[in-house]
Amino acid sequence: MMVDGVEDEEKWLAAGIAGLQQNAFYMHRALDSNNLRDALKYSAQMLSELRTSKLSPQKYYQLYMRAFDELRKLEMFFKEETRRGCSIIDLYELVQHAGNILPRLYLLCTVGSVYIKSKEAPAKDVLKDLVEMCRGIQHPVRGLFLRSYLSQISRDKLPDIGSEYEGDADTVNDAMEFVLQNFTEMNKLWVRMQHQGPAREKDKREKERSELRDLVGKNLHVLSQIEGVDLDTYKETVLPRVLEQVVNCKDEIAQCYLMDCIIQVFPDEYHLQTLEILLGAFPQLQPSVDIKTVLSRLMERLSNYAASSTEVLPEFLQVEAFSKLNNAIGKVIEAQADMPILGAVTLYSSLLTFTLHVHPDRLDYADQVLGACVKKLSGEGKLEDNRATKQIVALLSAPLDKYNDIVTVLKLSNYPSVMEYVDSETNKVMAMVIIQSIMKNNTQISTADKVGALFELIKGLIRDLDGAAHDQVDEDDFKEEQNSVARLIQMLQNDDTEEMFKIICTVRKHILTGGPKRLPFTVPPLVFSSLKVLVRQLQGPEENPFGEEGSTTPKKVFQLLNQTIETLYGVPAPELALRLYLQCAEAANDSDLEPVAYEFFTQAYILYEEEISDSRAQVTAIHLIIGTLQRMHVFGVENRDTLTHKATGYSAKLLKKPDQCRAVYACSHLFWVDDQDNMKDGERVLLCLKRALRIANAAQQMSNATRGSTGSVTLFVEILNKYLYFFEKGNTQINAAAIQSLIELITAEMQSESNSPDPAADAFFASTLRYIQFQKQKGGAVGEKYEPIKV
Repeated sequence: MMVDGVEDEEKWLAAGIAGLQQNAFYMHRALDSNNLRDALKYSAQMLSELRTSKLSPQKYYQLYMRAFDELRKLEMFFKEETRRGCSIIDLYELVQHAGNILPRLYLLCTVGSVYIKSKEAPAKDVLKDLVEMCRGIQHPVRGLFLRSYLSQISRDKLPDIGSEYEGDADTVNDAMEFVLQNFTEMNKLWVRMQHQGPAREKDKREKERSELRDLVGKNLHVLSQIEGVDLDTYKETVLPRVLEQVVNCKDEIAQCYLMDCIIQVFPDEYHLQTLEILLGAFPQLQPSVDIKTVLSRLMERLSNYAASSTEVLPEFLQVEAFSKLNNAIGKVIEAQADMPILGAVTLYSSLLTFTLHVHPDRLDYADQVLGACVKKLSGEGKLEDNRATKQIVALLSAPLDKYNDIVTVLKLSNYPSVMEYVDSETNKVMAMVIIQSIMKNNTQISTADKVGALFELIKGLIRDLDGAAHDQVDEDDFKEEQNSVARLIQMLQNDDTEEMFKIICTVRKHILTGGPKRLPFTVPPLVFSSLKVLVRQLQGPEENPFGEEGSTTPKKVFQLLNQTIETLYGVPAPELALRLYLQCAEAANDSDLEPVAYEFFTQAYILYEEEISDSRAQVTAIHLIIGTLQRMHVFGVENRDTLTHKATGYSAKLLKKPDQCRAVYACSHLFWVDDQDNMKDGERVLLCLKRALRIANAAQQMSNATRGSTGSVTLFVEILNKYLYFFEKGNTQINAAAIQSLIELITAEMQSESNSPDPAADAFFASTLRYIQFQKQKGGAVGEKYEPIKV
């Protein structure tokens, strides 16, 4: 059926165009022969094609445009006729003899255009006559296009100030009256379309009306272009008359479109000065009108106007724009009890944007808007509408974008309350926006209270909300979120030790609620922030910066650190905890707190023994332990011997022989520390290296037994390098003979038939021998020391 209807319409349009073109042909022939009577006859017949009711507005427009082009030619002919002496008044009378009213009125408007240009009669009289006579057409589509034609031919002939058609003192009122009257009649015709035809075609009629709306809206554009319409005229005459028509038409489509037209076509300063009148119309509109969109556009225009220049801001204060908009939104929301939450949130979002542009210094205004939004949301529970959620994100992002300072935003008491109404995913999104704003602007949050408020705000990243399981979260997203929290923790600073310690305690309280999956991301930055407090104080000018009388002593910080790292046991993350214990041990070493340092090492050793079972993890851990212990200077002889003995014992118990060998020769550094004379025990260094040699030899024998070849000599070359290191450092237990013996052992192993070729080991050995040769050639004490070694 639909296809048949479209085909029929195409046929009717083709027939209409054919009839129009045929009569236009005869009209042109009459024009060429200056035959006025025939020209009027055929032009009337041509215009009769516009009397059809079978075409949709879109198809009717195509027919109308063809007629419009022909009427322009006819108008030029009428001008020529008046120049040749034909009376324009007679012509004006003559065209009124056309048989049908629609062609008659089109011809009348065309002649009327020439009549006004001739200035034989005041423009206002001709226009008044035309606009009144156009009432003869009450068919909506035909009437709209006729009045659109009248508007088109008259827009440059209005009796406006400065126009060549300007009349007496009331000339502006005459121009306004004509446009307003034409607008009123066109709107009535447009609205009437809605009530013609069966109810089942309602959607079709709405679509057709939407296609015709610009014909009505153009009148408002013409009004805005009239030079004589100043602010007073607009306020006293234009706006009340237009709003009266908008409210009285009681049509949803018309009200929504025309209110938007008013906002778009008239100047911003006019809107500002007539805000009360304009806003007063909103509660009178139909309940189904999309007020949120119209009001939002009004506030958007005013926001942009405020942002355009600081000079206009006093105008906003003078008219109390915020108060009026706030009251208007309240009344609209109250009047439309069934307004979707999306509408209310959109209005508050636009109002907040307006407030931030116009009154950036009035945080109380911004908080008032947020409070009103909270009140509206309070009866809704968590938002489930995605569009409403997006508007909430826009609402919450606006203060961040404006102030670029979370500290200022935290002063808005209702800000956290709004976040309570979004789901956990949106809460995370907002938390990420907040953290990114802090990092982008390098915002300093320097008090524990502000940090507490901030972490409450970003709790969506700190812990699971609403029982949401983090298994559903994408792993990469989760890591990015937690790394952002970690960066935030690192940014928290305060030069006052007491306050910084409070900040650390506050952060700790929040992150410990995050569950085992988050702790490996958030505990390390907290530990290092705590250690920075100690380092900064130790580098300070005071002799004893903490002082035992102070409430925040190094011991207190270390106690907090110990308790914090213990939380990683439940994750479990023993390797991470071990690393952090060793970092704390170094800090205690710098603070000269031997018992504390020993306790951290003890905890590290317990973790190694009880929790770290993976062989690779053990190798990494033992090298970390050895490296940290080597740098410690705070231990007395007894404690150091205990820890060193343990480390050496762990090294010898590693699963793989090569790992054992490397760990044992690394332990040799525990007995020889360059800058401390009391920690240079050459004999124990040599014992470690010899033990490493025995393990390397055992590794060779095991390889020979299982694979039939002795394997690589890499371990022997590595041990040789350790011999050379201690030889250079002046360890008297390491002599040239021992080095020579080791070189010969390696050479023999490499030449052995059971040795499997290893180019990397060969290159390593060759490089070591080159180094010895280089040292010999240096001469002096170094050359003399290396001289006995034969390579």
